[in-house]
Amino acid sequence: MRTTQRPDRRGRPGADPQRLLPRRHQNAKNCLKITIRPVIYPFMPRPANLETRSRLLEKGGELISNLGFNATGVQEITAAAGVPKGSFYNYFESKEAFALAILNEYCESMMAAYGPILDQRDTPPLLRIARYFEGIAEFHARRDYAAGCLIGNMALEVTPTSDLVRARLSAIYRDLTTALADCLREAQVKGDLAPAKDPARLADALIDTFEGAVMRAKVERSRAPFDSFERYVLPSLLT
Repeated sequence: MRTTQRPDRRGRPGADPQRLLPRRHQNAKNCLKITIRPVIYPFMPRPANLETRSRLLEKGGELISNLGFNATGVQEITAAAGVPKGSFYNYFESKEAFALAILNEYCESMMAAYGPILDQRDTPPLLRIARYFEGIAEFHARRDYAAGCLIGNMALEVTPTSDLVRARLSAIYRDLTTALADCLREAQVKGDLAPAKDPARLADALIDTFEGAVMRAKVERSRAPFDSFERYVLPSLLT
C-alpha cells in the first residue's frame, strides 16, 4: 500500500514540516513555550464620599449624645444619615473606629468655637478662663442640658471596653489641661494667681469640677450646676 505524503508549501511531496523550522527549533523540547496566565487586578474600593461621611458623623454623633453609645446601633446611624447600612463600613472599619471619629469631630468643633477665647492676649488670663467655661455652659444651655458632654459620656460608657477610646480621651484631657495651664502660668507671671499653685494640677481640677457640673446639669435639666461652678468653684480655685 502506497502512502500519500502531504505536499509542502512549495508543492513538493514528502517535505518534513520540522525541516521548515530553523535547526535550533527542530527539536520540540527546545522551542520557546509561551504560557498564558490570567491577570488578576486588585479590588479597588469606591472612593469615599466626604459628604456622606460627614453626614454619618453628624447624625451618629447626635444619636450617641442623646441615646448613648451602646444603645445606638449601626442601623440607627445609617438610617438617620439616609444611607444604606452597608455603606457604613466604607468609611469606618468598626463601631469603635466610628467612636474615635466622632470624638475627634466633637473636640475639633468645640476647640474651634471656644479655644480662641483662651488665646485672647488682650484679655486677662483668668478672665479668659472664666469666659471659656461660660461659653461651654451656654453651648449646653442651647441643647437644653439634655445631651451632656460627649467626652464625659464616652468616658463613662466606652472606656471599660475600648482601650483605643480610653487612650484618645486621655489625650483630649491632656490637651485641655495644657491649654488651661498656659493661661494659669500667664496669670502667675502677671501676679493674678498665687505662685505656689501648680498650674497643671489646678487646670485638672477645673476640668474635673466642670465635667461634674455638666453631668449634674444633664440630670437636673438646669443651669444651676453651672452657676455654682462660676460663683463658688472658680473664685476659690483662681485666687
